[in-house]
Amino acid sequence: MPVPTSATVNEPASNRLKGRVSLISGGAQGIGFAIASLFQQEGACVFLLDCDARNGKDAAAEFTAKNPSLPVRYIRADLQDPSEIQNAVDALRKHHDRIDILVNNAGIEMEKPMAKVTVADWDLILNVNLRGAFLLSQASLPLFPESGGAIVNISSIHATHAFPHSIPYACSKAAMLALTRNLALELAPRHIRVNCICPGYIDTRLWEEYLRNSANPKSLAEHTTALHPLGRRGIPADVSEAALFLASEASAFITGTDLVVDGGLTVRAHP
Repeated sequence: MPVPTSATVNEPASNRLKGRVSLISGGAQGIGFAIASLFQQEGACVFLLDCDARNGKDAAAEFTAKNPSLPVRYIRADLQDPSEIQNAVDALRKHHDRIDILVNNAGIEMEKPMAKVTVADWDLILNVNLRGAFLLSQASLPLFPESGGAIVNISSIHATHAFPHSIPYACSKAAMLALTRNLALELAPRHIRVNCICPGYIDTRLWEEYLRNSANPKSLAEHTTALHPLGRRGIPADVSEAALFLASEASAFITGTDLVVDGGLTVRAHP
């Protein structure tokens, strides 16, 4: 099956997010980059939050060059540091007095057997993937207007299905589902919808690096492709389209749910 490109997945821009202010963590590459790109195409004012200053600045410059009338701004923050999270939101406030859409996308993976996981490993994964998402949501809350908005959390199929050597990562992503549901309930009176996306295998730069460094890249590529009933691994645009749906008025009556974007991988009895 041919793999679609971003152009074939994304429909022509229809300004579904025109005038909305969005903050996207981990927006300098991969899924976050694709979400930022699509949001800008759909008329949103985009802020990229990332700990990688070089990639963040390059990504913002690339987006701005494509549409100078709708510049994308980069804000550096390490989600391990609560003060940097607050400083990032304060930096956004200097440009806009509100946030309409928050995408908690930033996250890190780790593949280690249980016996080799250290306390430092555990704290790193949970602090970035879970605590960071909560603290960024908390810091952003005062900037959401009375009319409400949307928070989109990026979890993983690891939240619901077990894979080898993934305990800290899986726990952080499973907790993201609980965070989504509880935020949805608590923020509903503020008209802020909170939903979650659970991607499967997505072909990002990090995945490509992991594939290249594996013992048998060809075998691993074939194996992971075969896991998907739709006959291919995902691309970042598959996830960005889901994020657009959950961030836009198209999902106005949806909150507290998780949307699986995995090409059917988790419907198999024995993946």
